[in-house]
Amino acid sequence: MDIYQESVALHKKLKGKIEIKTKFKVKNKHDLSLVYTPGVAEVSRDIARDPHKAYDLTMKGNSIAIVSDGSAVLGLGNIGPYAAIPVMEGKALLFKEYAGINAFPITVHTQNSFEIINLVKNIAPVFAGVNLEDISAPRCFEIEEALQDIGIPVFHDDQHGTAIVLLAALINATKVAKKDMRSLKVVISGAGAAGTAIAQLLLCVGHDPKVCEPVREIIVCDSKGILSKKRTDISENPWKRRLATITNRNDVEGSLKDAMHGADVFIGVSTGGVLRPEWIKLMSEKPIVFAMANPNPEIMPDEGIQAGAYIMGTGRSDFPNQVNNVLAFPGVFLGALQARAKTITNSMKIGAAFALASTVKHPTVDNILPSALDKNVPKIIANAVAEIWKEENKL
Repeated sequence: MDIYQESVALHKKLKGKIEIKTKFKVKNKHDLSLVYTPGVAEVSRDIARDPHKAYDLTMKGNSIAIVSDGSAVLGLGNIGPYAAIPVMEGKALLFKEYAGINAFPITVHTQNSFEIINLVKNIAPVFAGVNLEDISAPRCFEIEEALQDIGIPVFHDDQHGTAIVLLAALINATKVAKKDMRSLKVVISGAGAAGTAIAQLLLCVGHDPKVCEPVREIIVCDSKGILSKKRTDISENPWKRRLATITNRNDVEGSLKDAMHGADVFIGVSTGGVLRPEWIKLMSEKPIVFAMANPNPEIMPDEGIQAGAYIMGTGRSDFPNQVNNVLAFPGVFLGALQARAKTITNSMKIGAAFALASTVKHPTVDNILPSALDKNVPKIIANAVAEIWKEENKL
């Protein structure tokens, strides 16, 4: 039985991975009067007078919604809301296991951005945050942007969770390789959700999370080559046009191979096998390669190392330096909930990345990130995220 068959057997046995449990046992009529009528009426009156009390008197303060339309699930593509349920359940399990947060899978039978935006707005009263998950680009961008003013943090993990963990990996990789992050030339393969968020975050960070100093140069490639302002085929895609204006400062054109000349860092969030070994030889000294496509990375680690990669990372758990979102999202949301944040700012994301990087005291070529099983990491990230929100809002 391989891992796939074993997983199906486990899910069939459990009939899902999460359930709701009560905190209070009803043993008599008095108990019933406390948790339901008539006693609960006073709780409702308190909240009606001050809705903010819902954070203290209900489940709201420690609950988030995991919302997906099933349009971009793992590496499986647009498989729909029913097939997305086990992935969202898994996410909910990780929130509980790593951060003690109650998370509810909500998969929706629509891929209309307007309908999803309205749905999230309308269910917001019972939640303290929303994790958008596995929604395809470019709709994920417009949905997240439209939900930044609803009074609770809305965070698209495929974008920002990936970007935070990647930044943490890069912070430690540059320490090991003795490179200055602000002078890097970075090539990103993939202009979707993750690639866009990574580029945006790298353009707003130096070595100090309070200082906004961009890296020297970022070039983003999609399946047709380098994104540039000269590309006429992206004129109908506002998100790629925006990405082309904030990256590629020298307005170079060409293929992924052309972009690799003199690059310090390759970041792959695209398709398996797109990075050829000989292209690593075009990079600068001590090249850093993060090939994160799943299940097949842009280049396999043994090929990358043989071609000259100094540091290799992938999204897989069976190789060193796993860049995995589970290192970020539990702690980010835990910190946001603790601070009762209304949104998750760039400074909070950058602070989360530096906090995550700090958990590896002595990074090495094969150890730039902590284990995805390390349950101390979320608390460290949460403290940093909460503190930054309080500083930004003078609380």
